[in-house]
Amino acid sequence: MQRSTKIVATLGPASSSADVLTRMLAAGVDVMRLNFSHGTAADHEERARMVREAARSLGREVAIMADLQGPKIRIGKFASGRVVLKAGQQFTLDAARELGDEEGVGLDYKELTHDVAPGVILLLNDGLIRLRVESVRGTAIATRVEVGGALSNNKGINRMGGGLTAPALTPKDMDDMKTAVAIDAEYLAVSFPKNKEDMYMARQLLRAAGGRAFLIAKIERAEAINALEEIIDASDGIMVARGDLAVEVGNATVPGLQKRMIKLARERNKLTITATQMMESMIENPVPTRAEVSDVANAVLDGTDAVMLSAETAAGRYPVETIESMSQICAEAEKTESSELDRDFLNRTFTRIDQSIAMAALFTAYHLKVKAIASLTQSGSTALWMSRHNCGCPIFALTPEVSSQRRMALYRNVQPLYLEQGEDRDAVLRAAEDLLVARGQVQRGDLIVLTIGEPMGKSGGTNAIKIVRVGDLR
Repeated sequence: MQRSTKIVATLGPASSSADVLTRMLAAGVDVMRLNFSHGTAADHEERARMVREAARSLGREVAIMADLQGPKIRIGKFASGRVVLKAGQQFTLDAARELGDEEGVGLDYKELTHDVAPGVILLLNDGLIRLRVESVRGTAIATRVEVGGALSNNKGINRMGGGLTAPALTPKDMDDMKTAVAIDAEYLAVSFPKNKEDMYMARQLLRAAGGRAFLIAKIERAEAINALEEIIDASDGIMVARGDLAVEVGNATVPGLQKRMIKLARERNKLTITATQMMESMIENPVPTRAEVSDVANAVLDGTDAVMLSAETAAGRYPVETIESMSQICAEAEKTESSELDRDFLNRTFTRIDQSIAMAALFTAYHLKVKAIASLTQSGSTALWMSRHNCGCPIFALTPEVSSQRRMALYRNVQPLYLEQGEDRDAVLRAAEDLLVARGQVQRGDLIVLTIGEPMGKSGGTNAIKIVRVGDLR
């Protein structure tokens, strides 16, 4: 089944055996997410090794995304493990408290007292519990419960409308970056960035650790919405992290924001991942709800590069079936897409030669109705530019760099393939044609568009386009 939209799946207890992992990759996973909120560096190194080994056994490459934990804005623990709060009762959040009870609980985030004032609304446990701050004295925040419910250990805290000052990068994140570099992660997801400076700092720290991963900014703070364009420009891509974001800005606001974020990112040639509760019911059930099917399909129609699974594959009962369902939904949604390439190109200017070649290849493929585009690329930049527009034909990115092949696994409508590339241009073009024929993607007589850089082997050097019928290069 041909599918343009990519699937990101999270590794966890339910999916860390070699058998399940291999079946997940075979079912269609393109990117494996390692959640650094859980586990040790040794755990992540072992899981990354298993991912590479499983992919190798299937004769393919997938990307690894290291997802940093970010600041822990959470309550502490309860003596009994959980309490039930009732509307109207008083409840105290106290940074000095050890164990909690029905009257109050401690704080992992000690600085919360500086970020709130009387009247502020605090949302706990993904917004299920709502507290209104009445007073702040020393280490204690006195609140009144407006919406009660069960509350257990270490649940997250959000401030309605945003305003928490916790830095996006913690000392733990800085250590985890070194682990991400050690496992050669292609992507590094930064949690809770507020502005472009957070992303600049992340890139500097990553480079200092010797890493070259692409940076994904997780948009999950209210402040990030106000700085959205600058965060996108400072990143290689964004994640529409709908969980914490919905708690801060309200559930009803998120669908519109999702469409806006994806549109802005694509216009800026950046990647997008849509995440959180996409197939949540499949944690326990073997089939998704109709609402989940529509949610995934709408993200595809919005133009997202990838849809992401979290607990569904990390802790769910049906990780492989979830991936199979998601893959089918994506493929069906893509059948209804229309291509409007001419309109996309209106009022667009291209200042780079390689970008101009990429756009020319798309335009040619669209109007000549070619069978495929084959982009011979070192870094993958040409393929990325092509993937921002739907021209109605598949893009094959042929690269001699395994790192580029893995990274391009996240690019929508791009199928990255490994191809050795020497200095003989004609020999490389014939090898590219042979590879697509051998894989059953094209056949003799089909029209294809090739992009290439001369001299060969120079990153960012794409400067030529060639239109051929398969077999004519012989």
